[in-house]
Amino acid sequence: MDGGKITKFIDQCWEDSIVPTLSEYIRIPNKSPAFDPEWEAHGYMRDAVKLLEKWARDHVTAFPGATVEVVQLPKRTPVILIEIPGGARETVLLYGHLDKQPEFTGWGEGLGPWTPVRRGNRLYGRGGADDGYAMFGSLTALLSLKDQNIPHARCVIIIEACEESGSYDLPFYVDHLASRIGKPSLVVCLDSGCGNYDQLWLTTSLRGLTSGDLTVRVLTEGVHSGDASGIVPSSFRILQQLLARIEDSATGKVLLKELYGDIPAERAAQAQATADVLAKDVYSKFPWAGGTKPIIDDLKELILNRTWRPQLATIGIDGLPLPKDAGNVMLPFTMAKLSMRLPPNVSGAVATTAMKTALEASPPYNAQVSFKGEDGMAGWNAPALSSWLEESVAAASKAAFGKPPAYMGEGGSIPFMGMLGAKFPKTQFVITGVLGPHSNAHGPNEFLDIPTGKRVTMCIASVVADHYAQATGARKAA
Repeated sequence: MDGGKITKFIDQCWEDSIVPTLSEYIRIPNKSPAFDPEWEAHGYMRDAVKLLEKWARDHVTAFPGATVEVVQLPKRTPVILIEIPGGARETVLLYGHLDKQPEFTGWGEGLGPWTPVRRGNRLYGRGGADDGYAMFGSLTALLSLKDQNIPHARCVIIIEACEESGSYDLPFYVDHLASRIGKPSLVVCLDSGCGNYDQLWLTTSLRGLTSGDLTVRVLTEGVHSGDASGIVPSSFRILQQLLARIEDSATGKVLLKELYGDIPAERAAQAQATADVLAKDVYSKFPWAGGTKPIIDDLKELILNRTWRPQLATIGIDGLPLPKDAGNVMLPFTMAKLSMRLPPNVSGAVATTAMKTALEASPPYNAQVSFKGEDGMAGWNAPALSSWLEESVAAASKAAFGKPPAYMGEGGSIPFMGMLGAKFPKTQFVITGVLGPHSNAHGPNEFLDIPTGKRVTMCIASVVADHYAQATGARKAA
């Protein structure tokens, strides 16, 4: 592989085609179904699919026999399926998604969720980094190999439209398309994060997630606080008492033993290695207010908290009026939306049951308490890398970034990885991404670091080429 030539090819493709098309994609408010129940009527998802489909069709012409198809089962979000023939019997599956998180507030001056803005090497706007670039990066990696007549195995690219809602449609497509997907020996996912922009980061684990609505009701309607306070218990205070059953309010430690799993020794060692690489960047990447500090000082433990321990976040409140609208009223109810991140090896269903049992048992003052939880989604712990893949990743990172790769668990979830891991236990995984410091996926000022996108594309091209060499025995012979 000619490193200079592949760098030039990928750089030109990103600048001339990917960035302009990603800018168009950012303008489309194709929020995930959980945030836009009327997504089909609004048509934004359809617009995003058409945009990516057209780009793919325009570029797969370089591969004889390649196909691009939009597949949509009844009452399901669509997927884009791209099949590219290859020179080996094995299959590489490349994955991404095109649905987006909602707008959120707090975007900087001149920025907005649906307004693409390039400032230097950063492309701002919702969805560019999470995960609009994935299809472009995957296909460009293959095009760069084609440009140098470097062979690769059969490749299947699947882009879903439900990931930000938990990928609840995806299992139906995995079954429906099973014969076309085949049994991949290598899975590449470009929907993850990176600890810095200086090297290739491989994701070694992903946390699971369960969530639900905790409602405390004490009255059928609001009443004068001067008349009722001191007699009627506060629904907000009861809510606090219930939350104290599952989380230590002083430390943030989750108190339910069912929500913990054993931390593998290799993941603990990787957490220490990551702490050594990132140092204070483990926490300095966050937009701290005033003098706020991390929960603890130990960097390794902060990383394990983020990747291998349960953590509770209250992400929404209902029943409380805005301060400007608040009268002297004893509120009839308070409802909190709870989000519980789970260790990779803990069942979402088990966690939901444990939370429901703890929260609903013997409610204070016999108040009406209910926890309506979801089934939850499983996390994922990567299998050990084969020796060829470990060597390939190291060489790819060195060539593209000038530094060795780094390995880190992620605190978020990618449901598809758990599905594939269970379905294909012997498959090798390369999970990486461009969501680095301050890129702020899901929040305001989300951006894509363009040079990192280019370098990740180079790395994927290199790994896919090495996969073919391994599959056909050429690597061993060399």
